[in-house]
Amino acid sequence: MISFANCKINLGLNIINKRPDGYHNIETLFFPLHQADLLEVTIPGEELSKGHDYILKQTGLVVDCPPEKNILVKALYALKAVRDIPCVYMHLHKQVPMGAGLGGGSADAAALVKTLNNILSLGLSNEEMEKILSKVGADCPFFVKNTPALASGIGDILTPIEVNTLKGKYIRLIKPEIHVSTAEAYAGVTPSEPQIHIEEIIKRPISEWMGLLVNDFEKSVFKAHPQLADIKNWLLDKGAIYAAMSGSGSTIFGIFDHPFYDECDIIEAAQWTESIE
Repeated sequence: MISFANCKINLGLNIINKRPDGYHNIETLFFPLHQADLLEVTIPGEELSKGHDYILKQTGLVVDCPPEKNILVKALYALKAVRDIPCVYMHLHKQVPMGAGLGGGSADAAALVKTLNNILSLGLSNEEMEKILSKVGADCPFFVKNTPALASGIGDILTPIEVNTLKGKYIRLIKPEIHVSTAEAYAGVTPSEPQIHIEEIIKRPISEWMGLLVNDFEKSVFKAHPQLADIKNWLLDKGAIYAAMSGSGSTIFGIFDHPFYDECDIIEAAQWTESIE
């Protein structure tokens, strides 16, 4: 069975406070996009599966980590902790850039659990799959329902929300060859309670979002990587109604009233445009 593990952007990201467990409470809005990895999942025959919990094949963008640290393997073992799962063949064709703030790996993990739930008739509810995936990564549960949601806590408490202002708009994404680690991003942030919450801001026209809908990571990440600020300004100069960094970076996106296909010549980058229906 082949599934498409799509990515997301963050609309706003407020780092509210640091928790006793070392994590941070945040406020953000996850919004799904179409750009996707391809994941093929099958149950191999006994001859191939003997002595294996899984068989993993990867093509496309290189996922540079040992198999045991691959998020697909982590998701598989999280599922095996609650269900009896046979050997699984997984072929991931990676297209969503990594270290991008787009949740590509988290989407892959969710796609695996959802696919195995279907092909093995496990009978897991969405809530049960979200609970399993929360042990893999904070934003993994979002990709179960895969609809716009306000995220709080460490990003794992999800509240469905409509973002009608984006309908009919176009989103231009630029992912330069810059990697920003989550640890690096959090190290430069001073947590604070936002003066106005994201839920209220997104009800306003997009033309009013700049300066209100903020990503708290931008200040320190842009200081360390000035080219990201250059890309954001380039998008605004090209007519974006709103532009921001997604998550902890390094993808920068701009929202436009019209299709936008000009190539950003500031830095070598992966670039694409998506329409919002």
